Amino acid sequence: MAGTHEREIWLRFLSGPDIDSLELTRSEIIAAIDGVMAAHGRGETVFEPRMHLMPDNGGIGHFNVLRGHVSSLGDHGVSGVKVVGDFVPNYTLGLPSELAMATLFDPTTGVPLAVMDATLITEARTGAMTAVGAKHLARPGSKILGHVGARGTAFSNVTMLDSLFDLDEIRVTSKRPESREAFAERLRAEIDTPVRVVETADEAFDDADILVEATRLTEPSPLLRTDVVKAGAFVVPYGTISAVELDLLDVMDKVVVDDWREARSGRFGALRAHVDTGRLSEETLYAQFGEIVSGQKPGRESDDERILLWHRGLSILDVALAHLILDRAQQADVGTMLRYR
Repeated sequence: MAGTHEREIWLRFLSGPDIDSLELTRSEIIAAIDGVMAAHGRGETVFEPRMHLMPDNGGIGHFNVLRGHVSSLGDHGVSGVKVVGDFVPNYTLGLPSELAMATLFDPTTGVPLAVMDATLITEARTGAMTAVGAKHLARPGSKILGHVGARGTAFSNVTMLDSLFDLDEIRVTSKRPESREAFAERLRAEIDTPVRVVETADEAFDDADILVEATRLTEPSPLLRTDVVKAGAFVVPYGTISAVELDLLDVMDKVVVDDWREARSGRFGALRAHVDTGRLSEETLYAQFGEIVSGQKPGRESDDERILLWHRGLSILDVALAHLILDRAQQADVGTMLRYR
């Protein structure tokens, strides 16, 4: 039986509306991601390979389980676990394709600190990673963004990139015309940069300075063709199923990944075939992104470099944003305190 003098433990529950009420800014989110990638570069993070839970549901979706620890956050560091569903047909039900929940823990006692809706975290951390990548690796004077894909993290990608660069034009497309038109309208309501809807990936990427491939294919298809990547371009392919050509890396001056162990693992990812065939290896890789953010290796060194960043979605990004949210919620006394024991 529990001891009679055992102290009470309470944790903070943060719903989606709770988190929305905190009104986190894009600059705060970008700073948190920049900070945790620098910590990764300095060896101040611990994380396990992501795991998948594949329910017996006819293949309509699966769960990803991400586990991470960041030593540089808070007084003693913070540990966290996120479970996120990936159910592409959810749009037919009026639901996001990715619904997530995160838990944070004190790594010195195991005490749970918070349970929160992590749907915003999942969207924002991916867009912020794309933006932080561009901050360090794209040409500072980049003017044209080409973005393929309109659901999930797409909105966060575009708006966060727009917050960092003085763009002249944003081109967007996706498989379904109604999807890309709705995406463009949502963007126009949020940002001032002209947004142009195009029909094909080639049109979106032609002469673009920043090329983001965020498609949700069911079968590999070369939407981001090698010959559309101009000198000086920054390329971010991160669709689950590959949408790039095998010779894409042949024209790249630098190939960067968020974490090499994660890049090598799993069955999915934009450059899975490149790893499997040896085109991307420890020898051909330029750097892990944290090495660049922490100043151990230079990022972009000339305007003409073609640079590619492949990010898989590290659990430490989720932990960093969940910690930021918890910190803000504690300051504002937002959320519901729940008795744990």
